Amino acid sequence: MSKFGRPKTDTSAVTLRLHVDMLQAIDDIRREEADVPTRPEMIRRIIADWLDQKIQDSEE
Repeated sequence: MSKFGRPKTDTSAVTLRLHVDMLQAIDDIRREEADVPTRPEMIRRIIADWLDQKIQDSEE
């Protein structure tokens, strides 16, 4: 499981704006997680899951 706090130094910051409805949906989903991740961590998990799915789809 990943740790909270600042990501490793081999990362790059990404700044984006999200519609309040999307933020609410992210907050709702993250509160269902056992460890209640921060918003940035939840967004990283969502992106990682999406990328994994894209890779699986391309291998089929």
